[in-house]
Formats: sequence, C-alpha cells, structure tokens
Amino acid sequence: MTTFLDLGVSRALVDTLERRDILAPFEIQSLVLRDALAGSDVLARSQTGSGKTLAFAIPIVQRLEPGDGRRPAALVLVPTRELAVQVADEFADIAAARGLRVGLAYGGVSVREQDKGVRRAHVLIATPGRCEDLATRKMVRLDGVRILVVDEADRMLDMGFHPQVDKIVRRLPTERQTMFFSATLDGAAGRLAQAYTRDPVRHETASEAKTVLEVDHRFIPVPASGKVDALVELLHKDRELALVFVRTKRGADRLVRKLLDRGVRAEAMHGDMTQKARERALARFDSHKVDVLVATDVAARGLDLERISHVINFDPPGDDKGYVHRVGRTARAGRSGTGVTLVAPDQQADVGRMAARLDLHEEFQEEGMKVVPPRVVYSRSPGGRRSGLRRRTARRF
Repeated sequence: MTTFLDLGVSRALVDTLERRDILAPFEIQSLVLRDALAGSDVLARSQTGSGKTLAFAIPIVQRLEPGDGRRPAALVLVPTRELAVQVADEFADIAAARGLRVGLAYGGVSVREQDKGVRRAHVLIATPGRCEDLATRKMVRLDGVRILVVDEADRMLDMGFHPQVDKIVRRLPTERQTMFFSATLDGAAGRLAQAYTRDPVRHETASEAKTVLEVDHRFIPVPASGKVDALVELLHKDRELALVFVRTKRGADRLVRKLLDRGVRAEAMHGDMTQKARERALARFDSHKVDVLVATDVAARGLDLERISHVINFDPPGDDKGYVHRVGRTARAGRSGTGVTLVAPDQQADVGRMAARLDLHEEFQEEGMKVVPPRVVYSRSPGGRRSGLRRRTARRF
C-alpha cells in the first residue's frame, strides 16, 4: 500500500496526519501529491468528499516557509462560504505545525472582521467575490502568490463566478503553480483549466456517477399529504446525521417547524439566513447537537461531512445532475450511506424516468412503482388534423 512518505510527504507532516488518524492516502491524494509537491501544475477531476483538500493542502504547507516574502503566498479559491470554512479547518493542524497562518475571506460578514486575519495569512482561502473585493480595496495583495488552487471549479462556473475568478487570476504572478480541481474537466471547466495552467499533469478519479451508484438507493411512494409522517418515521430509525433536501427556503423553515413539533432535532440552512446563522446551524449539525439539517440545493453546495449516513429528498431534485450531487453527500471516505427519495403520486412518472436514466430503475420498481416511458403526443395542424407524431419526454420537476 502506498504511504504518504512514499509520495514525498515530509516526516513532520506525516506525524501530524497520524495524530489526526489519517494513516493512508485516498485515491486522489495518491495521484496528485508527487506532482504537486514537485511544483507542477495539476488538473484533477475529483468529487467533493474524495479527500482532495489534503491533496492540495499538503503540498502548500510543505512548500511554503513562514518567512517567505509577501503574504499571502498561496491562494485557495472556493465557491461557497461553507466550503471555505471546511477547507480552513482541514488546513488548520498541518499549517500550524509549520508555523503558517491561514486566513478566511468570504461574503456575508463585515470586511473589517476578516481584515486582520487576511493581512497576516500565508494561505488565504476565499470565495471569488470577497477576494476580488479585498484586492480592489487594496486590503490584500496578490502579487506574492506562488501557489493558486481553484477548487470545485465547475460549481464556480455554475454560480456565475467566472468574471471574478478571471480578474483575480490577472492580478497573480505568471510564475506560479496552479492546481485546478473540478468534478468535470470538459466544456467550460476544461477551457478554464487550460487557460489558468501551464503544461499541467492531468489526474482523474472514479466518476461521480460510479461513486453515487455505490450508495443504497430507496424510492418510497407516499401520499401527497403524508410526506412529513414518512420523513419522521425514517428519521426515528437508527442512523447518524441526516441531510434533508427541499426545493425552497420557505419550505426548509416550514419543514423544520413541523419536525421540531414531532420531537426531531432539526435545523434549516438556506440563502436567506445570515452567515453567522448558517455557520451556527452547520456547527450544531456537525457536533450532533442536532442530527437533521434541512437544506436547499444552493445552501448545501460545498457541504462535506463524513458522518452523513442518510440523504433524504423530501422534494425530489430538479434533474439527474441534482440527484447525483445530493446523494453524493453520503457514503464519504469509505463509509456506507443511504439515499432516500419520497415520491408523491404526481411525481412518480418523472422520478421513474430519472431513475431509469441513472440506471436505478430496479431500485425504483422495488417499491411497486413503474417506470413510465416518455409520453407520446400528437401535434395538430391548424385545421385540427394530426400532422404526425413527435416524442416528448415529461418535464423535469
């Protein structure tokens, strides 16, 4: 078995990792570390939860020195505030072991609250909007950055951060190491990767679809008025943390109130909450003070907790990709996980088609539901005659 020492990680860092019970590298770490430690540019296709944070944190910490020039010497761009906090936590122990300071910069809180930490940071972890804002105000200088990491680049593009990232990259030295992590390296993300890197080494781990298919999937038919009762029954069974997805912010608040009334310890997390409220909800969830987090898709982006045993779709996702992203929040780091979708009668056809596209039709049919083929509809001429057949797949909910 390959060890961290085999990959070139220093004994001091290996000792720090072992104190955290991190004894062997994950796949993405085994692939990336040698090249990253050698200073090469890296393109890595890897999913959230694959261990990629240490794949770039270890090289940054090992290659930087506390006395190196201007600060920050390394910049890690992430798409969400929650992910920024999680990445900083992952950095904390190994950075402190080498006397390196880690700074955080994200929106939703006062710039003054972050100013001191940002100015002193050897490693700055930031969301694109706040990073650009700080650079424009000259509260942070980026001309000393030697290492750039773009994490979850595909989600940055989905969230519309391309212009901000471009502006940030233009402020950086051309002579730098760039590590680019994304769930896909095709299309816009691939073009972005090529634009930001020079002669990169490319690595790919197992696809997200393959990872998600290792989850235990359940599709449970419920009456339209019986979803809350079905959810409560599921939550009262043996489990660890449960992440429950709903479609809207109001729906999250409404469902949490109903769960609390039924004795379930739950918190909501959505975009209308203040940053401090979101951090408090996530901290209570991570510490098991509450064991159910009810979230919208946007609020859950970047959420990476190993102990989520159940992902429950109270409201089914909008499309196949949404299902994959949601259910991929469980079964992390070799742990088992269950994905449950509650299906009302008027949702069965659409959910069934989605299950079939994801090759989950057998799991869908286990509960007695049928996978319905695409609808066939007639288009009519102005005179009312059928002018021919055309197939139309039901709308995605």
